[in-house]
Amino acid sequence: MRHKVDGRLFGRPSNQRKALLRCIVTALFENQRIETTVAKAKEAKRIAEKMITFGIKGDLHSKRQVLSYVTARDVASKLFNEIAPRFAGRPGGYLRLVQTRQRLKDSAPMAILEFIDYEATKKPKGKAAKADKAGKTEKKD
Repeated sequence: MRHKVDGRLFGRPSNQRKALLRCIVTALFENQRIETTVAKAKEAKRIAEKMITFGIKGDLHSKRQVLSYVTARDVASKLFNEIAPRFAGRPGGYLRLVQTRQRLKDSAPMAILEFIDYEATKKPKGKAAKADKAGKTEKKD
């Protein structure tokens, strides 16, 4: 019976599972948006929201908690200096999980995990891209 057993195992040993989630959360804070499987995204969302809450608190204990989990110091400082102030007045729900497609090879359900205030900067396509590129080359000369 699986009563009150918390979290997903991903068919991995605990050290690999912890390393996987640490890397996913670090990549999320670094890139503001990641694409992964639905199960991994749901588990990473739980942890990332706790880390953002630590970032909002901003005291010494919170910084140590975040640094013990996030794999890069520059990403941790980005969390405290850029990401956390954006959500200072928000009581939770900092991330959005959007289910997108089935992965081609194994048909695993994929999802995009991103911040609520994430705005995609779309690159222009077609003629607009060529005109934009031409405009940039003229400015250099």
